[in-house]
Amino acid sequence: MSNSYIIRFVLILCFVAALALSGMYSLLKDTHDRNEALFNKRAILKAVENYLDKPVDAMTDPEVQDLFDTKMAQKVIDMSGKVIEGVSAESVDMGKERKKPADQRRLPLYVYNSNDDGNLYIVSVRGNGLWDEIWGNLALKSDFNTIAGATFDHKAETPGLGAEIKDNPAFPRQFIGKELFDQAGDFVSVEVVKVGGSGSEHKVDGISGATITGNGVSEMLDRGISWYLPYFETLKQSDAGMGMVQ
Repeated sequence: MSNSYIIRFVLILCFVAALALSGMYSLLKDTHDRNEALFNKRAILKAVENYLDKPVDAMTDPEVQDLFDTKMAQKVIDMSGKVIEGVSAESVDMGKERKKPADQRRLPLYVYNSNDDGNLYIVSVRGNGLWDEIWGNLALKSDFNTIAGATFDHKAETPGLGAEIKDNPAFPRQFIGKELFDQAGDFVSVEVVKVGGSGSEHKVDGISGATITGNGVSEMLDRGISWYLPYFETLKQSDAGMGMVQ
């Protein structure tokens, strides 16, 4: 058997395999996009899970979609706090936005109507952990100070250590009731500290052995939430602004 025959055979085999994979990707793309969108919706709703009738993990896909359609408003704002019309918050990729010049970034904002408890404002933040990117969603009460819920995720943190920001529900639960501003009205965010040092409305306990991931969460919150402050300030100053998110 000649070398040229083997080379032709391998090339044909590679071409057929590439063609088959390309066809499968095209065939399954809509399903993949739909599942990814529902996954993201679940992550956002987990930030307000205490205000839902049942846990997000217990909801069917149609229930998640219906809740989003009926109770969730979406906005996209720029870094100066202005609303960008005609853009869906779900279309904003925070990973890509971080790489843009500061004045070109767009921020997704979700507003959940919790009826008796008023509107909850869900902000998206993204940063770096020990090995790769980490991200999260924080729900704020209408005072734009008190945290109503939080959820975190990661790309490659260590199981049993940094990955606990997602896997251990006790970690995000600590953020509920924490405050972003001090008594003087200055933004101080919420800091992840060593276990046992969280005796403050601005601090939560970190995870033993995952100091770098905890530091990443602190930096992510301080920077990421601050980007939303110009928009929140416009809502505080304007009754009309409060009406925009109903």
